[in-house]
Amino acid sequence: MEKDYLKAIELLTSQGKFYINLGLDRISEILDLLLNPQDKLKIIHVAGTNGKGSVCAIIASVLKQAGMNVGLYTSPHIFEYTERIKINGKDISKEDFSKYVFEITELADQHNIHLTEFEVLTAVMFKYFADNCVDVAVVETGLGGRFDATNVIKQNLCSIITHIDLDHTERLGNTKSKIAYEKAGIIKPNCPVFTCEGYEEIKDRADELNSLFVLVAPFEDTGNLSIKGEYQQENLSLALAAVRFLFYQISEETIQIGLSKVIHPCRFQLCKEDLLVDGSHNPNGAMALKQSLDSYYPDKKRCFIFGCLRNKDYKKMMEILFEKNDEIYFYHFNNKNSCSVEELKSACNFPSKTFESFDKLPKDSLKIVCGSFYMLNELIPESLVYQPFPQSSY
Repeated sequence: MEKDYLKAIELLTSQGKFYINLGLDRISEILDLLLNPQDKLKIIHVAGTNGKGSVCAIIASVLKQAGMNVGLYTSPHIFEYTERIKINGKDISKEDFSKYVFEITELADQHNIHLTEFEVLTAVMFKYFADNCVDVAVVETGLGGRFDATNVIKQNLCSIITHIDLDHTERLGNTKSKIAYEKAGIIKPNCPVFTCEGYEEIKDRADELNSLFVLVAPFEDTGNLSIKGEYQQENLSLALAAVRFLFYQISEETIQIGLSKVIHPCRFQLCKEDLLVDGSHNPNGAMALKQSLDSYYPDKKRCFIFGCLRNKDYKKMMEILFEKNDEIYFYHFNNKNSCSVEELKSACNFPSKTFESFDKLPKDSLKIVCGSFYMLNELIPESLVYQPFPQSSY
């Protein structure tokens, strides 16, 4: 079983599939051959620059608490590919994952369809959810919206568009308006769209498709929400607006229990008393992290362990995060696009060091690991991420 799983991962990460190539032709072809499992699903579709994974996790937890069979598709993973595809909070098994990957890639090869890694995963997700008769599939886009592989959906229960900021500008456009236009591509005819921001591009697309446009006020109380961070108020407001509109029969008591059980690791997550992990990987995420640190830990000495991909605005992220008295350590992780320590040091305005081990860090500070999801599995044990730390410690 493990051997097959490793083969499936090797296939997904091979040079022939591990790249980005936006468009719906290839994913549509393979799904046609699979008899279009996505058409059998009731889907909540979520796009945005930051916060979309949290919104998905919140909705999935509430619907599961209400007794539904809930599929959840998010990215990226931290430890295993199987984390991306869940039913009722349980990852797809390595055995099933391998079986679906091999079935889909073999079918694609037979018909000369050149699928990317994300397209394979998206096809696996739709087929797995349909085969297991999920009541609702909560689906996060990978990149953008209009040409994202998940956007083969013809109709959905609703679209949700979270906070929009500048990221992936080389593919989505160099202004927030252009990016909003791409995200608005997930809106479907006569299907409502929920957002906290009033971009004309989103309103115009909703009007064009006769879709209800719901502008949500970000004022929900996050006191009972198990995942922390100042920015979660907006994410929670979006998630609950959609849930209450679509599933008005779910009681407030059930909703609150569901909120207390949300699991979405490495988003402003306190793993130990002095260790906080956050996957922020763009300037907007860095700003959200900084605001949450200032709110939750205004007087705590900070020690950053920071690594980042070269295609991110890491200089801007560091300007937002770091202050004069912070301890700053840089980490070069195992990714071909990972910034070298030298690159990070040269872009940083403050003295810094190379990260070697947690044992060599100052004992009296809050250690904050951030900058990229892709480095977290090299630094943080899986047991720390999935063993809940008391909320009262925040």
